[in-house]
Formats: sequence, structure tokens, C-alpha cells
Amino acid sequence: MANTRMSLDEVEAVALEALLRVGTEETAARSLSRAVRAAEHDGMRSHGLLYLPIYCEHVRCGKVDGTAVPVVLANKGAAVVVDASTGFAHPAIDVGFERLVPAAHNLGCAALTIRNSYNCGALGYHVERLANAGLLGIGFTNAPASIAPWGGVKAVIGTNPFALGVPGGEQQAAFVIDQSASVVAKSEIMKRARDGGAIPEGWALDEAGQPTEDPTAALKGTMLPSGGYKGFGAGLLVEVMAAALAGASLGLEASPFSGTQGGPPKTGQCFIALDPGHYSGNTFAEKIGDLCAAISQQDGARLPGSRRITNRHRLEVDGVEVEDSLLQRIQQA
Repeated sequence: MANTRMSLDEVEAVALEALLRVGTEETAARSLSRAVRAAEHDGMRSHGLLYLPIYCEHVRCGKVDGTAVPVVLANKGAAVVVDASTGFAHPAIDVGFERLVPAAHNLGCAALTIRNSYNCGALGYHVERLANAGLLGIGFTNAPASIAPWGGVKAVIGTNPFALGVPGGEQQAAFVIDQSASVVAKSEIMKRARDGGAIPEGWALDEAGQPTEDPTAALKGTMLPSGGYKGFGAGLLVEVMAAALAGASLGLEASPFSGTQGGPPKTGQCFIALDPGHYSGNTFAEKIGDLCAAISQQDGARLPGSRRITNRHRLEVDGVEVEDSLLQRIQQA
């Protein structure tokens, strides 16, 4: 298989060109292109260029409105509410963060909810931005139903990730946690189905509720929650925050993030931002430093997200290898 080595600037340019070509409004296209670049920079290929043909397909079929402009519904005190207007999540989050960050610094704590939204990509990308602004950032995003309750066979909630961005020194995150309620991200199963590979047992069930190693059967069935009933509970927490609280569609109501059927998913996001200086008595940085040291100084242990940091250093120098077949699919999108 032939590959092309690309710089991160080239990755962002390819994403921007493709999104503009299918009719995405420029501000939205630039916001999403930056996120694609960041995903490739972190080595998270499933959220990078691999997902770009789906973004383009969804603009063309109307599952997402590429020309939508986010609307601020509320911006009072600690509450910020944004309507993504069935457009991309990323520009709606940008608009919300412009108001969330100063509110959190001023008040100590503020929250942002987004409705009528879409797949926001890697949730950790967004909370890291809050951490880089000196805030403790917590994020939730719901997804179309793909996980059944523990002991059940009918999907009720989505993979529903939550993320935590912890501020460190020099406007950088000390660490970022980003994990879904499922054993693995659904995009990873989609990638295996596209590439023709099997999935490990324990990732998903087929339509009959039986364990499967066939990714196509898994996509027709349900994802397994991480940690059994505890994972389903975590996903339910996210559903409350990102759907019920945000006024967005429940996973039960949302159309799939894959394919062209069903119209806009209208899912939601919720972000909570806290300024540690308002709460910790100026000991937060010291405590986080001690906590990080207690983890990283152990042989074989690593901080959450440390692999992404390693990837960043490597890919800044080496660039990203992209399959020519993927670049062709992007050109045809």
C-alpha cells in the first residue's frame, strides 16, 4: 500500500480544502480542520483524516448543515447555552468557549451546554483547551444509542465519552483523561469493518446479544460497556449532562453518526469549567504536581494522555503517513 508523508500544515490544508469543496462555511471548516490536525498530531487516526470523508458525506447528504451558524441562546452569569443549529459541533464549541472561559475565571465556575449538535470528535481536544486556559475542564458528549443496559440487549445510550483536562504550568495541561462508556470507541470498530479486520471478543455483541468478533455484526448489534454495569452508569451520567441538561436529543432519538440516513442527529455537549484559584487556596498546582510525580515516577506507569504527548514530539518532526487510497477518497468526497 502506497503512502504519502505529510506535514501537519498539509494535513490541515487537505481537511480545509475538502470541507470547503462540499460547501462548509469557512469558519466552521477552519475549526474542524484544526481538530483534524490535532487528532493526527496526537496519533489518533480514527478522529483525523480517516473521518474526513464522513464529515464531507454528511454535509452533502444534509446530516449536518455545513452553512449553519451557531446561535448563543443564553449568556448570563455562569450559564452559557449555544444552539449548533444542526451544524458542526466544533464552531458551536468555539463560540461557547469564548464566553465560558472568562465567565469561569470571573465567577470561579461556569457551564456551557450545546444542543442540536453533532459528533465533536475527540472530546479530550476540547477540555485540553480549557486546561491550557488555566481551567479545570470537564466535558460530556452523547452519541446515538449503541450500548444496552447491563443485562439487556436493546441499545439505550451511546458510547458517551467524558473528559477531564487538568491545568498545569505554562498554559499547558498537566494531563487529560478522555474515555468512553464503551470498551472501545465505535470509530475503532468502524475502522476494522472498513479495513476488513476482526475485533477482539469482549468489544461488542451482535443483534442476537451474542459476543462477536465480526465488526460488521458488531455495528448492527450493541457495544459492550467498559467495566460492565459501572460503565453503563458512567454513560448514563453523560446522557443526563449532554442530552437531558443540554436540551439535546437522547441517544435513543439521534440518527447514526455513520451513513447517510436519518437527518441531523441533534446530539449535545456539556462543559464545566472551574478556576482552581477560587477554591484550592493556591495549592492546586502543588497538589497536581505531587500527584503526577507519584504516577510517572513508577516503573511501567504513565499519566493519562502521555502517549499522545510522545506522538506529538515525534510527528512534529516526522510528519504523518497517510495512505494514498485515503487521500483519493478525500479527493472524491
